[in-house]
Amino acid sequence: MKIATWNVNSIRVRLDRALAFLKRHEPDVVCLQEIKVVDEGFPEEAFREAGYQSTIFGQKTYNGVAILTRNPVQSVQRGIPGFEDPQSRVLAVTVDGVRVVNVYVPNGSQVGSEKFDYKLRWLEQLTQWIDEDGLLETPFLICGDFNIAPDDRDVYAPDEWRGRVLFHPDEHAALAKLQGLGLVDAFRLHQEEGDHYTWWDFRGGMFWKNKGLRIDHFLINEPLIPRCKSAEIDTWERKGKQPSDHAPVLITLEGGDSA
Repeated sequence: MKIATWNVNSIRVRLDRALAFLKRHEPDVVCLQEIKVVDEGFPEEAFREAGYQSTIFGQKTYNGVAILTRNPVQSVQRGIPGFEDPQSRVLAVTVDGVRVVNVYVPNGSQVGSEKFDYKLRWLEQLTQWIDEDGLLETPFLICGDFNIAPDDRDVYAPDEWRGRVLFHPDEHAALAKLQGLGLVDAFRLHQEEGDHYTWWDFRGGMFWKNKGLRIDHFLINEPLIPRCKSAEIDTWERKGKQPSDHAPVLITLEGGDSA
């Protein structure tokens, strides 16, 4: 079972790339963030022709998440239950026996701002939902654009970034609390070294200088750890014509309902 997560930064702009990505990797599940379109505007037919069904939680102009799957999904959840959030940032489905939660965590803008406070509150609500709803009792993963680089290995210039949005102690504490529920960074199961990033600023040729941050993640629970056989960042998707500023991350799970 191959699963991908990718902040596409507008699915309408990135549609051709997304379809080519599906053909190249043949993933079973793809979690998309920042689709920037309402449900009715999502290119569902194009993905259907490629062999995927679409589950969508869109929003006009900003945000929005979607999940593409080869197989049917169950138990669709849009948004964090009980949390009144005007932004479309969470979409959960069960597919092939795995509960998949796709998230687009708020950026936070600037430390001390209302948007930063919203980010921390949002993460608290997310953690509370996962903890209280028993989601970790079965095979479970949460993936997406977390807008948090976990440690020094995940930032090209950690001393320069320390204390800023995306690399702030309060964000690290919130992420640690979420992982403390029993979740493991799937990428770090397979790659311990630094200099592996998923986001690079469009300005200043940052990608070609490899001055990036690793802010897109897969967090998996204990039943999935022995099944996780690989994790990779597809930096090819950050090259070429009209790339997103993010690169996709992919993991492969052995066994389960789809085996």
